[in-house]
Amino acid sequence: MSSVTWAQVLAWRMRRQYVAPLGDASALDIARRLAGVQAQVASAAELAVAVRQATPARGEVSRALLDERTLVKTWVMRGTLHLIPADELPAYLVLCAAVRNWEKGSWQKNFGATPADLEAIAEAATGALAEGTALTREELTTAVVEETGSGHLADVLGSGWGMLLKPLAWWGVLCYGPPRGANVTFTAPEQWLPGWKGLPPVDEAARTVVHAYLGAHGPATPDMFDNWLMRKGNRKRDVKAWFAAASEGSATIDVEGESMYVLEGHREELLDTQPASSVQLLGAFDQYVLGAGTSATYLIPAERRGEVSRAAGWISPVVLYGGRVAGVWDAKDGDVAVTAFEDIPAGSLEEAKARLRLLLP
Repeated sequence: MSSVTWAQVLAWRMRRQYVAPLGDASALDIARRLAGVQAQVASAAELAVAVRQATPARGEVSRALLDERTLVKTWVMRGTLHLIPADELPAYLVLCAAVRNWEKGSWQKNFGATPADLEAIAEAATGALAEGTALTREELTTAVVEETGSGHLADVLGSGWGMLLKPLAWWGVLCYGPPRGANVTFTAPEQWLPGWKGLPPVDEAARTVVHAYLGAHGPATPDMFDNWLMRKGNRKRDVKAWFAAASEGSATIDVEGESMYVLEGHREELLDTQPASSVQLLGAFDQYVLGAGTSATYLIPAERRGEVSRAAGWISPVVLYGGRVAGVWDAKDGDVAVTAFEDIPAGSLEEAKARLRLLLP
């Protein structure tokens, strides 16, 4: 079996993910290539797109979401908000729903809802959003309670709103709609997204999502994929079956002694890739970090993980040197303050900082 080093892999990933060199890809193309752009923080999602474009266009993400509707914002991987290509969204939803965490006693105890409660909420929400209506959180809660007549569901929705909506998102009941002032709204993807065809069979969904992941974050093992998808919350037999369904078009390659999957069409390109020595700055919650996971010691030094993965799930903006995380940065008073983990070429770092300043608000 042919082998590569992690230095080669990181250089290849940077090229695949439009980190280096920059490209002219649209927001839609970037989201497709990255297997989604995390959007818990809207400004971080916009920066993740802009930092990959040679000539960023302000407002492009918003136009793709609201005018063209080629991107959609909803809960997918790890139960977090992402921007996902609308035509691929159903596949992501199917694999995310496979976690079925709402069937676990611990989940039901924490959020006070049973699977039957979720089904009742989903049925009522489907009716409320059937005509393409976009409802705020409060309006959707009112509609669900009025339809079910359940005071219990009113209490449940009041205390655990976000966690209860995630399964509904994965079932294709709702996604984010157009904002109403400072309030978010929810709408039915069937009505909101052009060309919505419903949820595909699991094998078809697996081929789409596994190939998307490997195309951006490969080479990888099924365990790495599972960590990215749902923090290893899936049944191992399901993950194994998904990789079997995605076997056509995939191959294996040795990465410093471990066999991993890569797309067959990328294998030779990866073998020919040379390690990089460039410096880049990426924003918070960037997919380059999230795709690998912050526990990946080939990317982030183990002793520095706490500076990247911080309290309350915050993922710091990072400095890359040769594809590795070599520091973190913060925007302060219109400048970029860097905390380096190692020696970084000063000239290259200043160039990267100068470009980033043009992208910050």
